Amino acid sequence: MTARIGVITFPGTLDDIDAARAVRSVDAEPVALWHADADLRGVDAVIVPGGFSYGDYLRAGAIARFAPVMTEVVRAARRGMPVLGICNGFQILCESGLLPGALVRNAGLHFVCRDQWLRVENNETVWTTRYDAGAEILVPLKNMEGRYVADPATLDELEGEGRVVFRYLVDGDASQRYLGIDSPNGALNHIAGIADARGRVVGLMPHPEHAIDALTGPSDDGLGMFLSVLDALVAA
Repeated sequence: MTARIGVITFPGTLDDIDAARAVRSVDAEPVALWHADADLRGVDAVIVPGGFSYGDYLRAGAIARFAPVMTEVVRAARRGMPVLGICNGFQILCESGLLPGALVRNAGLHFVCRDQWLRVENNETVWTTRYDAGAEILVPLKNMEGRYVADPATLDELEGEGRVVFRYLVDGDASQRYLGIDSPNGALNHIAGIADARGRVVGLMPHPEHAIDALTGPSDDGLGMFLSVLDALVAA
């Protein structure tokens, strides 16, 4: 039976088509989910893609977390459904309470758009089993409010429980030195992505859906995330 993975579209979503393409690339079926419908259409997993939901008014992801579809996503995630939030989707998952912490304006207040190396810190989530622990992957990064922050107790919990999934690899280029930061956006502990306690909800700022083949992306390193969840769904 073909795995069905939902891809949500909000007003202002930009990367839903790319996410659906990534789902098709692993022979799963992408299912379009509309923000105003409280219906997950029987999907096996959900992707909350990147963009500028509701124009990023108030705060990135702050309005989207109240969308009818997110009520169902939160309910399903708490029952164990795999959920992936990418960029704006990561912001929405934090705003929804599925992941701790918040994403705020980048250090230096610059929009970041670059191909970014990441280190895989946790390969035991349902979205990362295809990677080796410590693997270095190259995926695009593009955000204005991508700096991950959390209080010290939350950071200690994430680090202590191995819930930091991806970390920025710092190259110390001239622009970063000028800004006085040591990661692309100033994220605390160089955190690029985290997971919930069960490893079934993952959020990250970089874009794996833009790195699924060497022709259209800087690499095909992002493909591993979609293959990983497919493995989990097939096994289930």
